[in-house]
Amino acid sequence: MGPVAPATVLDTEQAATRSKARRTVRVARVQGLRPSKQGKRVRFSGSHRTVVDGPFAETKELVAGFWLWQVKSMEEAVEWVKRCPNPMPGTESEIEIRPLYETEDFAAADPTGELRKQEHELRKTIEDRRR
Repeated sequence: MGPVAPATVLDTEQAATRSKARRTVRVARVQGLRPSKQGKRVRFSGSHRTVVDGPFAETKELVAGFWLWQVKSMEEAVEWVKRCPNPMPGTESEIEIRPLYETEDFAAADPTGELRKQEHELRKTIEDRRR
């Protein structure tokens, strides 16, 4: 049994923004992440891997959740984020916008197109399993 988040003004504003976005852009995924105290990090140092348990108190910047949108441009994404409620009401905060890599981004490393074809087939298989 997990914790139940109380309804807040922020939740209501986020729901309204998500609703508007779903009518206009393809919203692939929206999800909050559990607190860092429930997470782990894997630290890389050469060939060694060290697992560090949360919480991560020294973290100044921490991803708390994400929205994955399919939009036509970075400019369209910026316009949507400007409509979002402040994720940390009462304080200054930021929402970072980052594009995903697309298969075509690796065309130079795949001159025959074989790897991109395999990637396309894998994505299709995953999408078919979701249905």
